[in-house]
Amino acid sequence: MDGEVRTGWNGWRVARWSVAAALLLTPLVMMQVSDEWNWGPASFVLAGVMICGPILVYERSARIWPSLAYRGGAAVALVVSFLIIWINLAVGIVGEDNPINFSFFMLIFASAVGAFAARFQPGGMARAMLGTAAVQVLLAIAIATAPSTQREPGGAMGVLVLCGFFAAMWLASAALFHKASKGQGEF
Repeated sequence: MDGEVRTGWNGWRVARWSVAAALLLTPLVMMQVSDEWNWGPASFVLAGVMICGPILVYERSARIWPSLAYRGGAAVALVVSFLIIWINLAVGIVGEDNPINFSFFMLIFASAVGAFAARFQPGGMARAMLGTAAVQVLLAIAIATAPSTQREPGGAMGVLVLCGFFAAMWLASAALFHKASKGQGEF
């Protein structure tokens, strides 16, 4: 790629927005089919923000940084953030109604603060994602050793495995941002 950013509707952009529309239409269709699906307007607004927000952030970063490595790092960071929030809202990472789950929202907030502090520069983003991975691991250890975690269905091992997966995704994002900072942004 020659550094030129394409702002039109290419195939990937159409696919992103089509998947977002399908995800938002699925509950609407399921509400017509089953009584177990009962979404109100607030649920649709929250889902719309959670699904469309990361896509908008990704598209903005793709316009500013045309590097494939940077866009890959941003995509991985946004996907892991989405997954953490979605799982936490749906069933809770540590179990439903466990106040410890709030710490995962703070992890996402810390990641965003790190990105802003780095001014979205590739090198700073790599350090921010590396720091987020470290905090994810420390958070997993602290939560896994908490007595309240032992009473949850997944227990300590479930928390460690899920948080290990998230930490690996943060590290992958950091590696991609690091690659972008070295000028090796094209795959």
